[in-house]
Amino acid sequence: MFNIKKKDRVLVLSGKNKGEKGEVLKVFPDKFEVIVERVNFVKRHTKPTQRSSGGIYDKEAPINMSKVMLICPKCNRASRPKFDKLSDGKKVRVCRKCSEVIV
Repeated sequence: MFNIKKKDRVLVLSGKNKGEKGEVLKVFPDKFEVIVERVNFVKRHTKPTQRSSGGIYDKEAPINMSKVMLICPKCNRASRPKFDKLSDGKKVRVCRKCSEVIV
């Protein structure tokens, strides 16, 4: 189980976008990478097709999961979550700072 999922808010820890916050758009668990909204833009050169005109577009590129940290929605601070089991046996993420369950 990964500590970062889709639609989580994360803080970028290192690189050219250090300190920026954004929402996770996509997770690639096999590559251990995530795409974060409005972070790590690259230029994409595309040829014109019947559906779209060509040109140079900006798009988000994936960054390593180790370079981002989850932001707790309750206390609004970045922390590495711990994993606990509920009474029904379900595994959940828990904030280390405020001890709240992160859904």
